[in-house]
Amino acid sequence: MNHADQLIALDPAYKSMVRLQMSIVAVALLVAATIAEVAIPGWTGAVWIPALLVIAYALIRVPLRRYHARGYSLEQERLRVVHGVIFRADTVVPFGRVQHIDVGQGPLERAYGLATLTVHTAGTHNASVSLPGLRHEEATAMRERIRAAIRRDTR
Repeated sequence: MNHADQLIALDPAYKSMVRLQMSIVAVALLVAATIAEVAIPGWTGAVWIPALLVIAYALIRVPLRRYHARGYSLEQERLRVVHGVIFRADTVVPFGRVQHIDVGQGPLERAYGLATLTVHTAGTHNASVSLPGLRHEEATAMRERIRAAIRRDTR
């Protein structure tokens, strides 16, 4: 990979947002583990201990892995998005194939000042590419940069 293809990391707030998402799932798991603990008399800790280990892993390791498994580059009239922990995907979208571009924010993204850039392309295979974890201002700037490149190409 040459220097022009170096990936840009997502905003560090993405780790915190994923940690909050994992916390919500952890609460549900903790409730289920508590119900199981009460239902199994005499087995104190048989469900809680494994559940707490899974929760600790989900809160500490998962956000870091997701953060480090994603990256992007916006060079040479193309957007490259890399993601995946177990199954890696490396998608390149030439600006000439872009149909439209969305910048979206869910409630958690809004709370952290983040956004997801979604690029919709012509064709049916991988017709859209999403890039979460961008600072909202960066996502809108990327959208405008791609739009400007498309306008230049269509003139």
